[in-house]
Amino acid sequence: MHDPFASRNHYRRLMGRKDLVSFRITEKESDLHIQADTDLSLPARKELLRLRGEIRAYIGTHPGFFETFDPWPEDPLAPPVIRSMIRAGRFAGVGPMAAVAGAIAEALGRKLLRRSPEVLVENGGDLFVCSGHPLTLGLYAGDSPFSGKIAFRIPASESGMGICTSSGTLGHSFSFGRADAAVVIGPDTAMADALATAMGNGIHKAEDMDTLIEKARNIPEISAMILVKGKRLALCGDVEILPLAPSKPPSTPAGGERPTKRG
Repeated sequence: MHDPFASRNHYRRLMGRKDLVSFRITEKESDLHIQADTDLSLPARKELLRLRGEIRAYIGTHPGFFETFDPWPEDPLAPPVIRSMIRAGRFAGVGPMAAVAGAIAEALGRKLLRRSPEVLVENGGDLFVCSGHPLTLGLYAGDSPFSGKIAFRIPASESGMGICTSSGTLGHSFSFGRADAAVVIGPDTAMADALATAMGNGIHKAEDMDTLIEKARNIPEISAMILVKGKRLALCGDVEILPLAPSKPPSTPAGGERPTKRG
């Protein structure tokens, strides 16, 4: 059995842009690793508590929101983080909780952008990134031979982007599929999170990836996608695959354990 917390510690040890300050905030199920110009632990924790409070309150009055695997009806009166999750789930055809990690990462990250021009927020393997530099991300995909051996390079995004991963073989998030990793990169982190879940749900054998790659080429919300199942890897979009040199760890890894989510 995979040890999800070991994988989390593994990729967090690899994380680190030397020109940014790294810090960690935790609250119950939430465990975030953040990088910014300065240590913003206090405002980050305050925002995390606010977001968690809004989600918890909404679930308290709408218990089906947490339990459903199906898209949730639009709710214009819901808080912004809830509306983001609903919109992402409806677009991807999954439950709203499939987007919770990405929605929190982006909402918190955009709050911190008021204090730091560059921010990276990793929430259980899902990332919101706003950076003026290209990023190289290592891939952790469980027992796949690609795991820890390759990285992918993506362009800079000063407007912000999401890099989200779903796995049916690693961690304790629920998935209907058996992908070792389904990584979706896009301008909306909640959307990337939900789409990663949807793509991962559709992978039961390696050949399934071909159909999903063709589908992704026609989805504007996906800037790039990397799929891994066993000894096969498929990709599309603005991304470059590189060998991962042990002596030169990537600036940010992707993949690994994620909070329990419903998709």
